[in-house]
Amino acid sequence: MKRNLIKILAIATGLFFAASAQAEVKVAVIDLKKVFDGYWRTKQADTQLKERAADFDKARSGLIEDYKKANAEFTKLIESANDQAVSADEREKRKKEVEKKQNELKEQEQSIRTFDGNSRQSLGEQQLRMRDSVLKDIRGAIEEKSKAAGFQLVIDTAATSVNQTPVVIYTTLLGTENDLSDAVLKTLNANAPAEGAKADDKKEPKK
Repeated sequence: MKRNLIKILAIATGLFFAASAQAEVKVAVIDLKKVFDGYWRTKQADTQLKERAADFDKARSGLIEDYKKANAEFTKLIESANDQAVSADEREKRKKEVEKKQNELKEQEQSIRTFDGNSRQSLGEQQLRMRDSVLKDIRGAIEEKSKAAGFQLVIDTAATSVNQTPVVIYTTLLGTENDLSDAVLKTLNANAPAEGAKADDKKEPKK
């Protein structure tokens, strides 16, 4: 009885794999990096990030300038507090001013460090939000094209492993009707703003 059950399971397993091997799986490829970099919203997001980073740099420059001025005042106060031409009481008074200014400098240094940390975090979060939004658009276009053409699997030829080696070592599908890169990119850029389209023409001259 047990042997018969094993034979039945073996036959069933063999039939399953045979049917799977005969089933045709339509595979498409896409260069996700090419699509991501060529999408007008990616370029728009990059411009926005650079503009915000420039705003942060400008604000930071103001903080640094204020710190330099305060530090110059601090140096003068030290010299003034060591002036032997004034009375001991006056020197003591000036030393207290030095201590006060020193504390102010420490607070300014901490403010700059906090500003730097918040700026990096804010830019990182904005970049992540924009990337996710762009990828959502791209995935939507890929799914639409794949369903229309009957593709059951789409492989990213630009993907790399954790060792920074290509995931796809060889394929003959690039540049064929199974390559969705140009079609998806064309769909995504169909509604690109006029200014974005002009900028793209300048950056990517026709070959």
